Amino acid sequence: MPDSTLPLLAQGYAWLPDRFRRTGGAPVRTRLLGKPAVALHGPEAVAFFYDEDHVRRRSALPEPVIDTLFGQGAVHTLDGAVHRARKAMFTSLLKDGGRVTSLAEEVGRKWSAATAEWKGGAPVVLFDEVGLLLTKAVCAWAGVPRQPHEATAVARDLLAMVDGFATAGPRHLRARRARARQEEHFAREIMKLRASGAPEADGGASVAYAIAVHRDADGRLLDARTAAVELLNVLRPTVAVTWYTVFAAHALHRWPRLRAFLAEGGPAEARAFGHEVRRFYPFAPFVGGLAARDLEWQGTPIAEGALVLLDLHGQNHDPALWPRPYSFEPERFLGHEPGRDELVPQGGGDVGAGHRCPGEDVTLAVLATLTPALAGLEYTVPDQDLRIPLSRVPTAPRSGFRLAVPG
Repeated sequence: MPDSTLPLLAQGYAWLPDRFRRTGGAPVRTRLLGKPAVALHGPEAVAFFYDEDHVRRRSALPEPVIDTLFGQGAVHTLDGAVHRARKAMFTSLLKDGGRVTSLAEEVGRKWSAATAEWKGGAPVVLFDEVGLLLTKAVCAWAGVPRQPHEATAVARDLLAMVDGFATAGPRHLRARRARARQEEHFAREIMKLRASGAPEADGGASVAYAIAVHRDADGRLLDARTAAVELLNVLRPTVAVTWYTVFAAHALHRWPRLRAFLAEGGPAEARAFGHEVRRFYPFAPFVGGLAARDLEWQGTPIAEGALVLLDLHGQNHDPALWPRPYSFEPERFLGHEPGRDELVPQGGGDVGAGHRCPGEDVTLAVLATLTPALAGLEYTVPDQDLRIPLSRVPTAPRSGFRLAVPG
């Protein structure tokens, strides 16, 4: 069986959906990095994949992904009781309605301050500006506020970690250097927090302090570097909403009618728009794990230790789930919340027990803050390259979406 690593790198998001089209939706057998792999697709496959009796994550993630996106010792690399204990910390912090609301409010304040500075000036690159304002907001909310020059450096590194996780060459090297720099920096912050006691924030101790004093399943504190990794696993995914925000700007520019949908709508319209941005635009192409034992899926045997891939991008564009999947229609989510294993841009399964991203509520809340504000902002869009290359992972409009706000 030929190895598909080079075709994957060449085709990006299109690679796995193209393979499924050729098999008529049946499981795809291939090899990646020389290892046997089976790819699955569909809501039933999501439930199968996220069952720890079937697929395990420990030792499954490639080292280059761990060393850029997640960090060594991160919750993403754990399974079983150890994973559940660590994951409970994240769910308690990121599923708390009051905390999520306070973060969204902080994002709104940073957006207002940023757009006031854009007025009457030269065009700005929305990708860079949103990355910076989200960094300022999430650091202040988490209890590790940055000075302006520090925030710029942290924002650059957090964006680099995401931008370089799925590639080789300069982007990947930048991501590795960025992670090393910020892990070292935030490890020192963790030690300061432990020495100083709980800094009070609205609603209690800060997010950063909660991570600093978290005790794992064995009852021990995380070492400072691992605690820094997990703090970054709150900061980095929040700043990664930059990609979705720029995609939202792209949608508003391509389909101007949507400005009224957001600007004249309410929370339901903003949430529906956020769901559709996450469904329509590409972010994670797939996720992977290792077969925990000899398995079978739809008549296809899967040997213990084989790589198991779950198609995310293809499922989010499956016409069996989403009529007119390549049409951007936020109305499809008005009065309809997607099923747990239907819309999977940030993974599937149960948030508390499995590996689904606990930050979905944060993502939707931040988008529900920024997208109506963007729709209500008066700006012009200079000529630029707004193409979104599917061969690049993660991708974005090539120009970063430049806009100019009149004075």
